[in-house]
Amino acid sequence: MKLHHMLISFLLVLMVFGGCSKNETSVDPELVVSVNKLDIAKAGETKTIHVKSNVDWTIESSQSWCNVTPASGGAATNPVQVIVEENTGTDERSAILTVKADDLLKDISVVQAPDYALLLKQSAFNLNADAQDISIEFQTSGTVEIAVDGDWITKKEVKSIVDGSQTFTISANESFTAREGSITFTLDDITEIATVNQNGIDVNIPADKTGVESDAMTLAAKMIAGWNIGNSLEVPGGETGWGNPVVSQELINGVKAAGFNAIRIPCAWDGYITDRETYKVSDTWFARVKEVVDYCYENEMYVILNIHWDEGWLENNPTYDKQEEINKEQYALWQQIAVYFRDYDERLLFAGTNEVHADYGTPSTENYTVQQSFNQSFVNAVRSTGGKNAYRNLVVQTYNTNIAHGVNFHEMPTDEVADRLLLEVHYYDPWDFCGQEESGFKTQWGNGYTDVSSWGQEDHLNEQFGAIKTNYSDKGIPVILGEYGAMLRADLTGDALSTHIESRNYYLKTVTHAAKANGMIPFIWDNGGTGNNSFGLFDRSTGSEVHSDAIDAIIEGAAN
Repeated sequence: MKLHHMLISFLLVLMVFGGCSKNETSVDPELVVSVNKLDIAKAGETKTIHVKSNVDWTIESSQSWCNVTPASGGAATNPVQVIVEENTGTDERSAILTVKADDLLKDISVVQAPDYALLLKQSAFNLNADAQDISIEFQTSGTVEIAVDGDWITKKEVKSIVDGSQTFTISANESFTAREGSITFTLDDITEIATVNQNGIDVNIPADKTGVESDAMTLAAKMIAGWNIGNSLEVPGGETGWGNPVVSQELINGVKAAGFNAIRIPCAWDGYITDRETYKVSDTWFARVKEVVDYCYENEMYVILNIHWDEGWLENNPTYDKQEEINKEQYALWQQIAVYFRDYDERLLFAGTNEVHADYGTPSTENYTVQQSFNQSFVNAVRSTGGKNAYRNLVVQTYNTNIAHGVNFHEMPTDEVADRLLLEVHYYDPWDFCGQEESGFKTQWGNGYTDVSSWGQEDHLNEQFGAIKTNYSDKGIPVILGEYGAMLRADLTGDALSTHIESRNYYLKTVTHAAKANGMIPFIWDNGGTGNNSFGLFDRSTGSEVHSDAIDAIIEGAAN
């Protein structure tokens, strides 16, 4: 019996040791996943991956918008569904799927596109008037086409373009009007638009009285005698179009040497407009006008710069039907002129118009009312620019620059600064002596001469200029005699020629003297030609005096 029990115990021990040896045989875990990264569409989708392992495994997602099923499995190759929700945000998003089998780990990256195919980082640009570059950054899922609306916006070509960014060059806005352009980015049927708003030139700057301290009466007293550069800068299409050479420094030097200390520059502007919507004037033309102004400044002369005949766009249309249109251009042109010359001191004066008239008769209420609105637009435009223009002395005109119309109808415009306006009139009386070219003209003028007109002699002159003195000069409004003169009848011969020259010089001296005596600053008209039926006094090419006798008569009249 004892032996039997021992045998059973031995067999049990063998069974125990034999079982322990079998369970201690180890298994090396394996883990394989079918992908390392999943790219998911913005709309969301379900994708299947496979997990292979020889042991139990688990899988979990780092983000709640990305789910997996099943979340675990046993030893085998198991399919797993990755379920991703729609991405309604504007940023790309990602999640990590972590697969674990024993101590083995595998990560799967899940990347989902945002809710866009094309996105601009900035879609509106508000810019000042200066030239500049802008850079537009964008995100896209494909190749983008770019289109520009606005010839002042150009795509900048560079050697290396940063991915997702494009630079554009914005030209300087040289008008006073703001402008808007756009840049369109297109991807298939999706478009994104960047708007570009650019301000115009900063018209108004703080008022500056430096160098423009003199009021109108004080400034007028500094001008002795003036001379017109006629038939030059007012010529449509170019200053040589009517036969005169380009204005030179030598010409202005000669005029100054002769005794004149002021220059009137008749000038055209409308023919040099490059943009009819904004009335932008050519930079080249501005630069040329500046050259001529600077010729005068080199000689420390006073300068009156105007809008002259200019093919009649303003001068021939003092009517209600044209009033609004013309005042719009008048204002735009004078803003530009005023800004361009804003830093010049008080020696530069602006004159708003010239001989505005519907005809040469007595004006209707409509005619002179509209004409005076042109004066008001001029004053308003210049004052709107600030700086020295806030105090600059300005010259306004009577209807057709006629003295009688000035006395009978003219009203000075409203000005925000006191005592800074001058009035302008012209005088060519009697016309049959001064300017008539056809038969019947008179060759002489004044008491003691015989071939004279039946009107317009000394008594008429004194009456006209006396009325100006009473109505304007005596009331503190100085007057510019912007044009006057008498043609040279050079085709006369013998005594007729010598008497004509003598009488003409008497006229020039007398009119000049009467102007000064009645508070006017005289500006003799010179159209360049020095032969028959001309008003010219100087050789326009050299600046030398051609008719010194006439020049002496003018300077003597001004001095006395």
